[in-house]
Amino acid sequence: MDTDEHVDRYLTWAVLVRNLSANTVAAYSRDLIEAGRFIEDLVFADSAKIGQWLQHLLKEGLAPSTISRKLSSLRAFYSYLVQREVLESSPAAKIRPPLKTFRVPHSILFEEVTRLIEVWKGEDFISARNRALMELAYGSGLREGELVSLTVDRISLDDGWVRPLGKGAKERMVPMSQLSVKWLACYLDSWRHIVAGSHSGKFIFLTRNGNPLSRMTVWNIVRNSALKAMITTDIHPHSLRHSFATHLLEGGADLRVVQELLGHSDIRTTEIYTSVSRKRLSDAVNKYHPRGTGIW
Repeated sequence: MDTDEHVDRYLTWAVLVRNLSANTVAAYSRDLIEAGRFIEDLVFADSAKIGQWLQHLLKEGLAPSTISRKLSSLRAFYSYLVQREVLESSPAAKIRPPLKTFRVPHSILFEEVTRLIEVWKGEDFISARNRALMELAYGSGLREGELVSLTVDRISLDDGWVRPLGKGAKERMVPMSQLSVKWLACYLDSWRHIVAGSHSGKFIFLTRNGNPLSRMTVWNIVRNSALKAMITTDIHPHSLRHSFATHLLEGGADLRVVQELLGHSDIRTTEIYTSVSRKRLSDAVNKYHPRGTGIW
């Protein structure tokens, strides 16, 4: 059996047995194909060859977090081969990933969020849909993948809760803001049924043709919102999620609460947002304090 057959069987197993999401399996597939181009015999590669591949990725300028993810893809593949007794041990088991450099999340000021969201007035289908989507993205801190996969049975407008499916198909309960409830009700009651068809399923956010939104469409909606609001900084869907977390912490929310709302399994991921809050405090002192670095 050649490498391609092993990879195909592994990806099928990942879907049927491990029940991994389509996005995760697609990422594994890309990583394994890329590794196979560098490592000729991927199945029977040794740790030295894998190490050379990682060094190659570093020289190409890939972020340590990206390289770590690609190494995780290889480890999962080799673990499968060990389980199937194709290999006695995994050549990637003892390889350490490069040290991660955590990027400070890009959040925007509340005033900018307000401008970004309120460019949509709800006067037609597109405007009402975009307003509801933006309110929910910021009001509950949902990822773009969670927004596009959201179905009508996962929200309760009466109780004000949403149950998104996060990474690894993990479910969590997140409260919705009053504005999110208001605009979702407007969109669902007055507009969604106009475009919904047999192919729409229970998905909440639809295109003009009644198809579920793609993640790229969500990116375009946010970018168009920034253009309409005349905000020149680089803004993407995750900016709303980052702003949700940052503004909660700045308002005094407990870190553990924010962790649960975001669906982070490791609180260290959530702690990154505290550095944003501290930076803003430091910037304020430097700008406004007589002994700061600002110009008076």
